[in-house]
Amino acid sequence: MKPVLAFDIETIPDVGGLRRLHGLDPGLSDDEIAELAFQQRRATHGNDFLPHHLQRVAVISCALRVGSDFHVWSLAEPEQGEGEIIQRFFDGVEKFTPQIVSWNGGGFDLPVLHYRGLIHGVTAPRYWDLGDGDYADSRDFKWNNYISRYHTRHLDLMDLLAMYQPRASVRLDELAKLIGFPGKLGMDGSKVWQAWQAGAFGEVRDYCETDVLNTYLVALRFRLLRGELSRTEYDAEVAFVRGELEKIGKPHWRDFLAAWR
Repeated sequence: MKPVLAFDIETIPDVGGLRRLHGLDPGLSDDEIAELAFQQRRATHGNDFLPHHLQRVAVISCALRVGSDFHVWSLAEPEQGEGEIIQRFFDGVEKFTPQIVSWNGGGFDLPVLHYRGLIHGVTAPRYWDLGDGDYADSRDFKWNNYISRYHTRHLDLMDLLAMYQPRASVRLDELAKLIGFPGKLGMDGSKVWQAWQAGAFGEVRDYCETDVLNTYLVALRFRLLRGELSRTEYDAEVAFVRGELEKIGKPHWRDFLAAWR
């Protein structure tokens, strides 16, 4: 089986960037600056969702299936800076050339990583290969690369299952629960900034990891749907993932397994 890397990111307002762009009073707190940005966004767009380039990457969680191994981990602040987090993610793409799998990665996660990667001087030649690179198999990327919407090196499950129609898209949490997977546990994206300000960095990381596991599991069901896995192979893979999570033994995985019927 070719390497598969499911990923998900969690972001917080780029308070430093907002200070620079708007020349804000240095005496204002991070909370005050973020609230000013939210208020401005509500006035112009009716919601708190900041533009992609002002979303600072706090966590990237990954689920990698390569060979006989399965790993789930996070690249996260405050242990690592944003630039290092993004660079290490793309280093993984460079090393394994996996199929990357996301839920709305084309609409959110990857554009954020593009902008923030530019800001930090990240390099990602394999990811940006469009068939004109220096790799031995570069020509193959002309027909199947990470950038083109209708290629499968990046599989945006939300986009594909909705037939590229935004009005047909659904939330990962709801679809995962309907299938029988746990869905979101204990938090959702709207609570990340509040939790981050409270210093609950581990809770944000754990939430992101369970989200990426839901993505990976829905991807397995999709592989069954399209005939890439037989029913026997699908059942075996799901059982394998459960077994690997049981070995980790961390509290958020115990909760995840308990919620997984």
